Amino acid sequence: MNLSPNIWLRDNCQCSTCVHPATRQRLLHTFQIPQDIAIDQFEDAGDSIKVKWSDGHESQYTQDFLSLALANSKQMTGVRQGTVEPELWGARIKDNPPIAHYDNAMGNDGGSILPVLSNIRRYGFSYIDYTPASPQATEELLSKIAFIRETHYGAFYDFTADLASKDTAYTNIALDAHTDTTYFSDPAGLQAFHLLSHTDGEGGASLLVDGFKVARELQKEDPEAYNILATVNVHAHASGNDGISIQPYRGFPVFQHDPDSGLLVQVRWNNSDRARIELPVDQVKKWYDAARKWDALLKKKENEYWEQLTPGRVLIFDNWRVLHGRSAFTGKRRICGGYINRDDWISKYKILQFGQEEVLKHLATN
Repeated sequence: MNLSPNIWLRDNCQCSTCVHPATRQRLLHTFQIPQDIAIDQFEDAGDSIKVKWSDGHESQYTQDFLSLALANSKQMTGVRQGTVEPELWGARIKDNPPIAHYDNAMGNDGGSILPVLSNIRRYGFSYIDYTPASPQATEELLSKIAFIRETHYGAFYDFTADLASKDTAYTNIALDAHTDTTYFSDPAGLQAFHLLSHTDGEGGASLLVDGFKVARELQKEDPEAYNILATVNVHAHASGNDGISIQPYRGFPVFQHDPDSGLLVQVRWNNSDRARIELPVDQVKKWYDAARKWDALLKKKENEYWEQLTPGRVLIFDNWRVLHGRSAFTGKRRICGGYINRDDWISKYKILQFGQEEVLKHLATN
């Protein structure tokens, strides 16, 4: 029976001698397994397979484990990344946006934050209404999901348009749709905004665009342009503050895909923070032509969802999918919020959605 190369099967024995039962970390020293490891005895026990190895070790593999091992890796992203079929949207989402309630999200039930995360996983964003209009309540809400990510701007932020940090976010000018922190090798996973107050002025409406929807439109209308934005690396930087110039260790394309499933998993788009385009100068026009088409689609009215945020309504969105911007404003706006790492929020979503046992079943097979 040739389920898999013997070395792989022996290396993935799930017994407590080979895998720590609490941490699920490997205890077996892989490279002490003989290169010519062989099966001495084999028994089909119905719901499991028992194997005695030539090195004397005995293993037992459940049928579930073997089924997962033999499955096409493209089937595994559902648990590995908590992948769901995205609900694509445009301006009409204004009529029925995904909303959760603060009191429910902050409940003592460990899964109380799941409706918020489910909204974000499916739609790319969620409002949390009836949140007390205070930094403390907002920070507690974000911490219910995962650790707040600290950057050169600090951790949890609470700011006005005073240019305290040298970034256009700290001004009152209009901002085109963009994703944040493209200058990090690992951009922020979630971003949150809570408008605490807006006095002596007007404007400042928030803009959201579903990057996955617009990317699909571009792929349908101009596959070549899509391919260029999915393959040509672009560099970025954050250099506005003294003593800081943050740049990722390499350039990344605007569209990034899961190598197993081929699904689009990330949009990185921030024209303000863009640096080098990784093409010879005599070839770079093709990137500009493709990016121009992408930019035009982002600005189509039917793709732009505008909403005026208000105190008590927190907006949390997937920074790998949803682009955000704002209109210019006058007066004084106070906004708080923060970033959360992608791995942290996906971990919380997976555990709440599938359960710890189901997630751990996939560790050796995905």
